[in-house]
Amino acid sequence: MHGNSVPDSYVYVTEEGVTRHYADGSVEALAWEDVVEVRVGGVTESDILIVLLDRDGEGCVVPRSATDATFLARLRYLPEFDLERLSDAFTAAHASRPASAGYVVVWRSPDPPSPLPDLEYD
Repeated sequence: MHGNSVPDSYVYVTEEGVTRHYADGSVEALAWEDVVEVRVGGVTESDILIVLLDRDGEGCVVPRSATDATFLARLRYLPEFDLERLSDAFTAAHASRPASAGYVVVWRSPDPPSPLPDLEYD
């Protein structure tokens, strides 16, 4: 070994969605079209977390340190997403570091999620 540390995770942002690969082999992924809520929080000494959730409460946790202009640009395409509110949440979370472990909802889909269809099987 040469002393190079292996990152805890890798985050990939595409037009289709966000995927986070953890060092243990587990994966979280969420398509942009399924995102119904964005939260900021989970402050640690080294990072702030952005949580993207679907209507079932499943989602993808993205460390702020893993975000880039592509991620932020893609968030802007969520209906009525407010980058200023996101920035304010980052500032508040950073100011409370490391004491805060709570999350703040910075965006919720303006369209209520449609219920799953009631499919009948013969």
